[in-house]
Amino acid sequence: MTKNSLKKQAFSLYLLLGGLFITALITCNLIANKFVAVDLGFKVFVLSAGVLPYPITFLLTDILSEIYGRKKTSLIVYTGFAASLFVLGILYLGSIFPSVENSPVSNDYYNTVFQNSWRVILASMAAYLTAQLVDVRLFHFWKRKTKGKKLWLRNNASTILSQFVDTTLVVLVLFAGILPSETIQAYILDGWFFKVLCALIDTVFVYLLVWLIRRKFSLKQGEEIDFL
Repeated sequence: MTKNSLKKQAFSLYLLLGGLFITALITCNLIANKFVAVDLGFKVFVLSAGVLPYPITFLLTDILSEIYGRKKTSLIVYTGFAASLFVLGILYLGSIFPSVENSPVSNDYYNTVFQNSWRVILASMAAYLTAQLVDVRLFHFWKRKTKGKKLWLRNNASTILSQFVDTTLVVLVLFAGILPSETIQAYILDGWFFKVLCALIDTVFVYLLVWLIRRKFSLKQGEEIDFL
């Protein structure tokens, strides 16, 4: 396989991982208004439904960081931020036109589902941009310290710390001054603990996917793809 062919495949994979990241991110924001109880047997977590797909975003940024490096991963993070702003504009556009008489979704239903999404998305975007950039920077900090080794350490250390930042910011922006401090604290701890469990579980997938990608592109440990 030629060098140009490998570069094209590397770029296609970069777009695929970036597209999955942005899709998961926007889905998180759109379903975040619903709170659910997740029973794992040893504990019942009370979470925003948006938390369920959110660990996927950190899984993807860790893979992107390991394979493509900090700058290309940060570009995906900023693109996700821009995409969220775009969705926010579309939601507003849908709200300014009244529904017709036979519309399956009335103005009230639309506003119930999406009107509060503006606040959720704004809260999520502030927390997301901070947490994702913290994640990418911590990942590469540990990568330098371990000289490209101990992927499990930088995957979990960066994700666990950045998830705490994200969860705390989102809950505080949404509920500070609205809910009692005890409830807010419970939401933060439940959301963060659930994300920590997901981070520990996704280590297996990070190792597997990184191994497959390294094998595909003949990368050495710590080596990153340059498709430019």
